[in-house]
Amino acid sequence: MRSSYLVSYDIADDKRLRLVFKTMRAYGDHLQFSVFECQLTAADLVRLKGELSGIIHHTQDQVLFVYLGPAEGRGDRIITALGKPYSSVDAPCIVV
Repeated sequence: MRSSYLVSYDIADDKRLRLVFKTMRAYGDHLQFSVFECQLTAADLVRLKGELSGIIHHTQDQVLFVYLGPAEGRGDRIITALGKPYSSVDAPCIVV
């Protein structure tokens, strides 16, 4: 059974930021600069946390996992925004 998670991160180093972004692209939908929506099984969640744990600096970086409930039966994704309107991000993130 898959569950939905909102995953956001704040990474202090550009090299680690690129690695976290690349890892997250394999697990979910890129919504905003450092925000992904992921539909994960329990095993996927453990695997993702393990991969990210090996990348981040545990006293300088932060990754947040917000549980949104079961993936099935949630209906369509509805995203609203204040300020600039939300638009889907298809282009890769480039950190200079």
